[in-house]
Amino acid sequence: MNEEIDSINQILPNADAGQFEYGGDAEGEKAVAIRTWIRSLLGKIVHYKAEHSRLLDEDVAPTLQRFVPQDTVMNSILPFLNLPSYSFEG
Repeated sequence: MNEEIDSINQILPNADAGQFEYGGDAEGEKAVAIRTWIRSLLGKIVHYKAEHSRLLDEDVAPTLQRFVPQDTVMNSILPFLNLPSYSFEG
């Protein structure tokens, strides 16, 4: 994550801020860079969340079920370990 923060910190100081035009749609380089950076981060979050879910399903659940009753694993432990769903839209 530090690399991601460093990357935007390298780009922004040299990017043109653009000119504000009321009612216009002109964007500066900074706005475009930030928007691209945020999309990149959101893509990585979605990837890591999918990987987290896969690991829970393939590795954690079967291991827990060997030591803890299945209903406890399914009803208490796995819901606790699941990441909350979140929409990055709007």
